[in-house]
Amino acid sequence: MEYNKLSTRQKKILDFIESFLRDNGFPPTIREIGEAVNIASTSVVNYNLNKLVERGFLERAPEVSRGLRLINQEDHQPKEMGVAIADMTHLFQVPLVGKIAASAPVPLPGEDFGYYYDSDDMIDVPQAMIGPSHRDELFALRVTGDSMIDAMVGDGDIVILKRQNVAKNGDMVAVWLPERGETTLKKYYLEGKRVRLQPANPMMDPIYVNADQVSVQGRVLAILRTLH
Repeated sequence: MEYNKLSTRQKKILDFIESFLRDNGFPPTIREIGEAVNIASTSVVNYNLNKLVERGFLERAPEVSRGLRLINQEDHQPKEMGVAIADMTHLFQVPLVGKIAASAPVPLPGEDFGYYYDSDDMIDVPQAMIGPSHRDELFALRVTGDSMIDAMVGDGDIVILKRQNVAKNGDMVAVWLPERGETTLKKYYLEGKRVRLQPANPMMDPIYVNADQVSVQGRVLAILRTLH
């Protein structure tokens, strides 16, 4: 995939899609793309999207309004184990406290994610992956489901989180939904008096919850990738 070989129009479309995803957590429609890059014809936008698919920059689900998926998103995602281990000599242990759904939310035993853990439930994490965070602020969860697949988080992966109860728009967070008795891993967007919990999968819909019914438990700092 060589970005420089794309036409000027295709570069503008790709750049807009990346920017839109970064700001909103979901892909734009064909009409929104056309308006952003000054193309009046949706068929012309569609043609260029197909060219980006042919060249390996996008995947499309034509039957879905926002069915676009970026292939080369690494620069915008949390660090992965496969590319982030710069120094394996500085390891410390983080408690693996349970599982979390990156799909439709599922019930868990309690909102503390099982923070009372045994010494055996620990994983080694390179310091380089998570920066200067204090180790007692960190915990790990194993992901089930594929709603965050476009954020490079797949079923079976482990996410390293920093414990915090606030989030900024665009943060990938673990949240407890007390009214539903459920937890989930999604991107967080505060919109007035409600929160949009946005999956990173164009085939799945966001979850809308009143802001006072969302309890942020932690923010994702890094991903430990499982290779299948």
